[in-house]
Amino acid sequence: MWNLDFSLFTFHFSLKFPTFAYQSGTYETFRSRLFSYKNVLASYTHIDSIKNPSLHPSYEEGEGRVSLHPVMLAGTGSDVGKSILATALCRIFLQDGYHPAPFKAQNMALNSFATPEGLEIGRAQAVQAEAAGIPCHTDMNPLLLKPQSDHTSQVVLNGMPIGNRDAYDFWRKDPLCPNRHLPHNGENHPDGLPPHYGGGSGRGSIDFRQEVCAAFDRLSQRFNPIVMEGAGSISEINLRDHDLVNMPMARYAHADVILVGDIDRGGVFASVYGSIALQTPEDRKHIKGIIINKFRGDLRLFDEGRKMLEELCGVPVLGVVPYYKDIHIEEEDSVALGRKAGGQLSTLNSPLSTVSVAVVLLRHLSNFTDFNVLERDPRVHLFYTNNTDDLLKSDIIIIPGSKSTLSDLYELRRNGVAQAIIRAHRQGATVMGICGGYQMMGVEVCDPMHVEGNIERLPGLGLLPTTTTMSGEKVTRQVMCEYGGGYEIHMGETHPIEGAAASPLLHLNDGTEDGYYMDDRCMGTYVHGILDNQSFIEKLLTPFKEKMQQKAQAFDYKTFKDEQYDKLADHVRQHVNIDLLYQILTNND
Repeated sequence: MWNLDFSLFTFHFSLKFPTFAYQSGTYETFRSRLFSYKNVLASYTHIDSIKNPSLHPSYEEGEGRVSLHPVMLAGTGSDVGKSILATALCRIFLQDGYHPAPFKAQNMALNSFATPEGLEIGRAQAVQAEAAGIPCHTDMNPLLLKPQSDHTSQVVLNGMPIGNRDAYDFWRKDPLCPNRHLPHNGENHPDGLPPHYGGGSGRGSIDFRQEVCAAFDRLSQRFNPIVMEGAGSISEINLRDHDLVNMPMARYAHADVILVGDIDRGGVFASVYGSIALQTPEDRKHIKGIIINKFRGDLRLFDEGRKMLEELCGVPVLGVVPYYKDIHIEEEDSVALGRKAGGQLSTLNSPLSTVSVAVVLLRHLSNFTDFNVLERDPRVHLFYTNNTDDLLKSDIIIIPGSKSTLSDLYELRRNGVAQAIIRAHRQGATVMGICGGYQMMGVEVCDPMHVEGNIERLPGLGLLPTTTTMSGEKVTRQVMCEYGGGYEIHMGETHPIEGAAASPLLHLNDGTEDGYYMDDRCMGTYVHGILDNQSFIEKLLTPFKEKMQQKAQAFDYKTFKDEQYDKLADHVRQHVNIDLLYQILTNND
């Protein structure tokens, strides 16, 4: 599909890597001379042109800067820090006068975000776009998989859901999907559809590879550099032929790949060396550097290890980034949620002068970034739990969003959490639901079209006089209300039951209403991000004024996030050789 001719820097060498070509039960190994790191620096003859861009042959006269290659942060595994480092590079390039944009061809996450056009992308790319100083767009994450069970995911293409797909079916060779809705952002195609829809190997099918490549092409015409992010490990060789997001995407984009290894989990030498060794010779040429992430302790202790990695892998180590705790960047992965749930204390450890806020730990919990601001309020002790004793002792219980409302509601009723929430409310606790949690608080949730699965109806918690019916149409939009901004991403519609009066919680700027308000201790809304607004937090905490000893402090979340992006950029600049990265991204030999 691609005819690329890449060489690593300006010299040629064959690496001391096993080919792992299987022949009659044995592996063949080829040998060559070892890499010498000084050759890398010697191979770059345009160092001055990096510091003075007008001297470089790829200097853009009208733009006033050197055009950079796309860069991909690839990983030795999941949760090694690719997303955070991509966020840092987006900020660094912006600070240095470039116009960067993030790109992840395929993302799997429950934590998503609504673009200004009312379409859906992974939360990490929205965060990276914010760090880059630009609005998020579906071209930054054209393919999003939202797990609904251990085996199936909702497929979101170009910001719109096109149905559910079995994992085995998705990872077949040449992944094609039945063409159900033909979604596309009409901004790029006036008729709303790219010309290749309905093509592929069969009529009425979508070629996912072609879709993600087309999104990259559109993005790269508008921004430079493109900061790409891989997914999981690049060494899953059993998935190589079907991979849309790692090395095949790097080849298509002509990207320079920086391999990220996590030293905190151990085995970093094996994971980095093995990840490179398992690549094809063509793909190895794209790997131009290594970053060791999450280092704890004295960095000098790894000086020798750094040299060893460079000699083993034939690739420079651009930096060793220490673990940090004082920088707060919104995270997307369920791994991050696991850390939150495992690292926070229950009501037993809640200070008497703070309001204890329990977020119900749903199996399919989505958009846990809804609680980032509330977590940082000194008047609040927030934790995640499904322990019934903790719920009964909490001041406020928040039922969060869910990717599978009926499944999670069924589980809450089975494990006693639903009964604990109802009992806690009767004893005076505030209960608030967001999105799927709002749906669960009603009298019933119905799914006659089997949008979520085989459960057609379940009784809700009965805390709100509402009924929800799931539908195939997904609502995705950014909204403004009397408290501030937020966004909606949900399936289904919720209305008051017969005989119940409407009692909206929010009045949106477009004249519509949202949610249901019983009183200050019982309410629900579809709007994610409502708790990012300080005025709404004050409303939520109103019943507990006597308990709180500290006064409310003004908190500007946007300013706070900008400060965190700058702190992250400073942290990475301090520990990564950014000058060498620029050299790599401008070397055309």
